[in-house]
Amino acid sequence: MATDLSFVEYVIEQSQLGARLTYKKLFGEYALYLNGKVIALLCDNSLFIKPSEPTAGLTEHLPQGFPYPGARLYPVGDQLLDEPERLQELLVATEKHLPVPKPKKARKRTER
Repeated sequence: MATDLSFVEYVIEQSQLGARLTYKKLFGEYALYLNGKVIALLCDNSLFIKPSEPTAGLTEHLPQGFPYPGARLYPVGDQLLDEPERLQELLVATEKHLPVPKPKKARKRTER
């Protein structure tokens, strides 16, 4: 089941992070970006927080789940949607501890 855009918009609204939190559609699901870093996945209308050791204390009470087949376990943050302050705290902490994404290489153009 693909994630509804209305769920994505709801998660963004509940996070109270404004324009800093963006999303991109990926294979019927969505990735959430904070300051250009992927911090969560929205799959099957559930919020999967990107796992990281520094934020383990903030996610230890959350259930774990697989966002897609073959993925590792992610903390499922659905219950935080009713607690915007805790949701925001976790999303900001996750972003803080993730590395800056590597710049994408420019594609080579082939001449015809």
